[in-house]
Amino acid sequence: MLLTPGPTALPPSVRESMSRELVNPDVDPEFREIYDDLTGKLARVYDTDDDVVVLGGEGILGLEAAVASTVEPGDDVLCLSNGLYGDGFADFVENYGGDPTLVEAPYDEPLDLDALDSVLADGDFEVATMVHCETPTGMLNDVEPALKRLQDHGALTIVDAVSSLGGVPVPTEYIDVGIGGSQKCFSAPPGLAPVSVSDAAWERIEAVDPDSLYTNLLPWREIGDLFPYTHLTTLVVALDEALSLVVDEGVETVYARHLEAASRCRERGRELGLDVYPDVERSSPTVTAFHVPGRAEALQERLDAERDVTLATGLGDLSNDVLRVGHMGYNADVTKVDEAMDALETVLDDAE
Repeated sequence: MLLTPGPTALPPSVRESMSRELVNPDVDPEFREIYDDLTGKLARVYDTDDDVVVLGGEGILGLEAAVASTVEPGDDVLCLSNGLYGDGFADFVENYGGDPTLVEAPYDEPLDLDALDSVLADGDFEVATMVHCETPTGMLNDVEPALKRLQDHGALTIVDAVSSLGGVPVPTEYIDVGIGGSQKCFSAPPGLAPVSVSDAAWERIEAVDPDSLYTNLLPWREIGDLFPYTHLTTLVVALDEALSLVVDEGVETVYARHLEAASRCRERGRELGLDVYPDVERSSPTVTAFHVPGRAEALQERLDAERDVTLATGLGDLSNDVLRVGHMGYNADVTKVDEAMDALETVLDDAE
């Protein structure tokens, strides 16, 4: 049983879709129809009229491409962060010659809006980055207040919504570049990065005119007869089927299912005496991180070996202090949560 916060288990119809006869994306017009159908469904999930493109690469490609396409050497970029991926945006900015200003908060605290106000009062920024759901800690950030401030400031906004898109409402109306991931709440295989791009973002990307190909969003604006490179056909078909399931169920119903699964997971954790990191109020409906200092790796190993249940530990400094349950996408299911928590209860009892 795979209950990690991505990659997730795949619905049967998604797995079956991958066995269909291969469509050549470079010569068969059917593939363009599939791709256009996919981006239309993604726009419904994003709840946006902005363009949506699908890059052939894991979610990290979307994050890097967003920076590579909008940041020029010497640009001042504000990176708002309270987690590992928020910090990582600053690294991308440096890699492409930008000058990042990292506005940090502790990993168990919300985004620091007071610090953001102070920094905005003292400087001008071409681009700003932030993370909606910090997957390593399960923190769901209230990004809308920050996005509104940055919009008033005139900064182009980039948001990592990889582990929230499709499971939680995302305030796309304030986002210029919004990045998702196929292997998270959509429950498709890893390997595709959906990206929403506003008109303002396209204008900036055209002005920057990036040199790269693979990390460049510009070739995706007007695809024409050929895609920028041979697309990952089977993964596109799988994601299209996964999005069909979401649309057929209804996006609001999907959100409610995620909330129900998260509530059940935390209720069971409370019964087992486990604390949620950072706390229940700020945790995402897509992932629960239990604070188990010094025990996460041992618990993960025993769950896998003894109960055939795969959960995730934390990352970085929290690698052995946090055990994460991914109740997202196909796994946002109370029955699956109960099975995983039953297994965790047994392992915890045996450890006492």
